[in-house]
Amino acid sequence: MKRLILALVIALLPCSAFAMTAEQIMTRSYEAFYYPGKDFKARMIMTLVSAGGQQRIRELTMLRKNYPGGSQKYFIYFFQPADVKDMTYMVYKYPDKDSDRWLYIPSLNMVRRIAAQDKRSSFVGSDFSYEDVSGRNVNEDVHTLVREEKLGARDCYVVKSIPKAADVEFSYKLSWVDKASYLPLKEQYYDRRGELLKVFTADEVKTVKGFPTITKRTMKNVQSGHSTVITFEKTDYNLGLSDSLFSERFMKQPPQKWIE
Repeated sequence: MKRLILALVIALLPCSAFAMTAEQIMTRSYEAFYYPGKDFKARMIMTLVSAGGQQRIRELTMLRKNYPGGSQKYFIYFFQPADVKDMTYMVYKYPDKDSDRWLYIPSLNMVRRIAAQDKRSSFVGSDFSYEDVSGRNVNEDVHTLVREEKLGARDCYVVKSIPKAADVEFSYKLSWVDKASYLPLKEQYYDRRGELLKVFTADEVKTVKGFPTITKRTMKNVQSGHSTVITFEKTDYNLGLSDSLFSERFMKQPPQKWIE
């Protein structure tokens, strides 16, 4: 009888009593976008498009491994063009502090540490930042659920996120989060004057080993007209990546087995 009464009480409560908060929505979106599987590998084609339509192509491989507690490690190797060939980028990401980031520059035979304040700078000349590659921690922003609406055929939450720190190039961001997969289907970044700066779009979503995955994404700087399109090929999860892959040794001599 007690269970029946409880069920009736729950049924009569307004839906808002069980509504997710904006922070919960963004946390689930963050996990769906950056954390699926135990590890991840993808061959990526990065196309940089100028305002006039000229294109530059970059080919790279990304490896990612998740660890208990929310830590992650990333390893990215560049195949082409010649000016970035054999360059590698590595990230140690932590849930409660700034990530450690390194870039190996083969022409100098040097591993350079990327300072925390540079995380919002351009990732190797693209419209994505270093931080965009591995994700911006949810607790770095204050989130507000603005509305719910359709984006194409998908029902979405629209969340406004305002950085807590002042040293960020955007004043706020709007995110369209798919209610089904929790993937971010669209993001709009606004500059310090409140004008639209950049737009992220998830152009293609596929299910890989049961994980909804954005396999084509675009970041466009609407003020400069420049854009970057990243297409993921040969995407795979749960490969059993070794911890030793994510080391300075392999930044200089990447293991062919994993980067091909």
